[in-house]
Amino acid sequence: MKTEVKMILEGVRDGTISVDDALRKLKLAPYEDLGFAKVDMHRAVRQGAAEVIYGAGKTPEQIARIARTMKEKGQERILITRLSKEQYELLPKDLGIRYVAEARIGILGDIPAPNGLGRIVVATGGTSDIPVAEEAAVTAEFFGNQVVRLFDVGVAGLHRLLSHLDEISDASVIVAIAGMEGALASVIGGLADCPVIAVPTSVGYGASFQGLSALLSMLNSCASGVSVVNIDNGFGAGYLASMINHMEVGK
Repeated sequence: MKTEVKMILEGVRDGTISVDDALRKLKLAPYEDLGFAKVDMHRAVRQGAAEVIYGAGKTPEQIARIARTMKEKGQERILITRLSKEQYELLPKDLGIRYVAEARIGILGDIPAPNGLGRIVVATGGTSDIPVAEEAAVTAEFFGNQVVRLFDVGVAGLHRLLSHLDEISDASVIVAIAGMEGALASVIGGLADCPVIAVPTSVGYGASFQGLSALLSMLNSCASGVSVVNIDNGFGAGYLASMINHMEVGK
């Protein structure tokens, strides 16, 4: 899905972008070297989505400089993941970054209207899994998807999940997020006819080993069509779900 390149080429075809302007856009330096970071300016050309800033471990000054570089190079929408409230409060206000506290995400620019093939369902086993779920849901929305949230529908009360069979059957992709024994992904995988992305979380008591037990359970799922991302990786699940929901038939 090389959306940006397509838009440039279609602009040349339609006469809204000159050949020289199109060439300039396509010849941008592949990355901008800031010393502490090399900002990938061709990520959208290669992968269909621009680079995302991973906030954890970076200083507010580093995040701000990376974001400014992206803006100067024409990136109008920027996603910053794993951004703490303390980091956000120290970012320059003129950048115009909005903070989604529960998802620990910063957003620069507008959320686009959904343009995916269908709806992405984000389901959690429990309320404690919601921070990871929100990271997945907000990521998917940032990349142009309609998201349906189903929270606290874990297997300890299976009737809660079964009351949402319509949403499950209508989904194009489902992100199943759970800690402890991680059974939610297998149950949903046995009900759905679409890809299921399982996200183990670090929620649980001691023998859950900070999400390792859920990870192993999900990897050993007997349900077909279930894939697994890393522990607490809501961003990875939301990004992958968006890619699936934007697959172009016969491209």
